[in-house]
Amino acid sequence: MPKKFANENPKVTAARDRKETAKKTEQDRKQKAVEDAYWEDNDKLANRKIQRKDDEEKKKAEALKRKEENRRLAEEESKAVGGKVASSTSKVTRADIEKQREAALLQRLQEDRLKKLEATKIEVTPEHKLEENINKLSLTEESARNVDEALQVLGAPGDEVDMHPEKRMKSAYLTFEETRLPQLKQEHPTYRLSQLKQLLKKEWQKSPDNPLNRVLAMTK
Repeated sequence: MPKKFANENPKVTAARDRKETAKKTEQDRKQKAVEDAYWEDNDKLANRKIQRKDDEEKKKAEALKRKEENRRLAEEESKAVGGKVASSTSKVTRADIEKQREAALLQRLQEDRLKKLEATKIEVTPEHKLEENINKLSLTEESARNVDEALQVLGAPGDEVDMHPEKRMKSAYLTFEETRLPQLKQEHPTYRLSQLKQLLKKEWQKSPDNPLNRVLAMTK
C-alpha cells in the first residue's frame, strides 16, 4: 500500500493507486501464465511418455507377430521341400523297377544254374563227347556275371533265347501301350491318363509280351 502524504493531492494519490493496482494485476497474470505453462508442459510430457509406451508395446506385438509368421512360413517350406524330396525318391524307385526285375531274373538264373550243376554227372563217353562235356562244365564253373552268360549256361541246344531282352524293352512296351491303352480307356472311362498308365505298367510287368518275362519263361 503506497504511503500517503498529508499534503499530497488526492488525484495524484488516486492515480498512483491505480498504477500500482494495474502493475500488481499484470504481475499476477504473468505468474499465472507461467504456472499454467508449467502444468501444461507436465501434461504434455506425461502424454508423450504414455504415447511412447504404447508405441513400444505395438512394436513388440508386431515383432512377435512377424516372428510367428516367419516360423509358420518356415514350417510350410520345410513340409513342401520334404514332399518334393519324397516325390523325387518315389519317381526314382519306379524308374529302377525294371533294373530290379532284371537283377531278380539274374539271381533266379544263377540259382537254376547251381541246381543244374548239382545234378550234373560226368559219364565215360567217346572222346569228342567227353571234350564237349568238359567244355560245358568249365563254362558252368564260372559265376554268371550277367544275363547273357546265365542264358548261355542254362540254354539247351536249339533254344532260341533272347540274349538281350533289355534292348527290346522300350520298343516292346511302346507296342504294348499302343494296343492296350485304348482298351483301358474304354474299360475305365473315368480314369485320368496317369491312372491308366499306372494300370498299363502293372499289366506290362506280368505280360508275356515283356521280353524279360519271355526269357524267364524259357528258363523254367
